[in-house]
Order: sequence, then structure tokens, then C-alpha cells
Amino acid sequence: MLSCPFGSPGSISAGHDVLHTTDLPDGNRTADGRIAALADDEDRVVVTKDRDFRDGHLLSGSPRRLLVVATGNITNSALLSLFEAHLGAILAALEEADFVELVSGSLVVHRRGEDGPAR
Repeated sequence: MLSCPFGSPGSISAGHDVLHTTDLPDGNRTADGRIAALADDEDRVVVTKDRDFRDGHLLSGSPRRLLVVATGNITNSALLSLFEAHLGAILAALEEADFVELVSGSLVVHRRGEDGPAR
């Protein structure tokens, strides 16, 4: 289950239960803390480009599960292509890790209980 604060609603669902910020009562104005709490309560993965979620995850453990898109400025079409090309690997990585970063062309998997990221 994914919670996606960017992109267009449903555009990357690929059959998964995706909740976009536009689906929330405050829409895109929903506070980061509320998004993190909702994701934690519903066992969702927050998918974001926002480094604030990364900081929250590392400092307080919330959101509990996180996919950071660290591709820099790319078109929505290129972003969707990255997701399509790496969706299987992303889902597998999220089975073993709570924090994954999608970098242009690769994943950085921060495995549970390890000091540094594993690629």
C-alpha cells in the first residue's frame, strides 16, 4: 500500500492500494506529520521527493516505511518510466527494508539493522 504525495492520483498504482494527498480532506495542504501518521496507521509506504520525510524517518521513525524519489528534476513521463522499470525491485526492496531511495537508474536499500545503505 502506497501513499503518494506527488504526481497524479492513481498514475503509479499498478494494482496497489494507492492513496494520493488529493484524496485527503486537506488535499495537497495536508501536513507532513499527518501524512506520516496516516501511513503508519494504515501500514502504507510514503512515496515522496520531500527530504523532510527522510529526516522524519531517520530521526523519529515516522513514517515507518518510506520510498524517497531522489532523481532530481525530471519529467513526469520519465518518472513514471522509472517506476515502471523498477517496480518489481522496489516492491522486493520494501519487503526487506523500511527505507528505500530511487535514484536515477538504481535503488539504494537501507536494510533494517544495518549501519549504512546497501545497493
